[in-house]
Amino acid sequence: MWSIYKKELKTYFLSPIGYIAIGIFMIMYSIFFYLTTITYGSVDTGNLYYATARYGLLLMIPLLTMRMFSEERKSGTEQLLLTSPRSVTSIVLGKFFAAVTVILITLVLSIIYAVIISFFGTVNVPTLLVTMLGFLLVAMAAISIGMLASSITENQIIAAIITIIALVAPWFLVDISSIFTSIDLIDKFMKFPYGLISIADTVGLISITVMCILITIVLIKRRKAVK
Repeated sequence: MWSIYKKELKTYFLSPIGYIAIGIFMIMYSIFFYLTTITYGSVDTGNLYYATARYGLLLMIPLLTMRMFSEERKSGTEQLLLTSPRSVTSIVLGKFFAAVTVILITLVLSIIYAVIISFFGTVNVPTLLVTMLGFLLVAMAAISIGMLASSITENQIIAAIITIIALVAPWFLVDISSIFTSIDLIDKFMKFPYGLISIADTVGLISITVMCILITIVLIKRRKAVK
């Protein structure tokens, strides 16, 4: 897993992908920072992360995940990867944690804004940390969804579109039935910005992440067996 992780992480930063993903986060966060903190003097960091999670992740996650397996299949390198001594589980987890690392980097950079906000008032550090934890959990669930989408098609654009639809659809489906709240990532994030760690929401986000990772592993293993 470690070798795959290093390879994928290196790929993110030897190409524009990692920098663009981080740039998207910083731009979105900066826009909401200006609209709330600069304009109204608000010191509430929760709304900043919530807005960035709702809109920023829609651009970041497809960018980070669309090439994970799609590019390997299209270029023909997937066969070399699957016939290597590495297990499918280690390959999938290596790619997953590389993408998660990019998200972690953006969260570390976002602390700069908390320092700036401290000049306007007192930053509630525990609430900030809980909010960042919630953002990370949502991002991990979204990455697992994007990774699954990438594993079912060799077209990166299609993988990105599937990911966006999977993230956005629950926002509208909840109007049809409340059962769809169980797959609405943003709904499960809503309590974190208030400094509240909901066990149900945390378990829900982790469950989605694990389920998508397991399905991806199964799909890749089946493809490996065929090859």
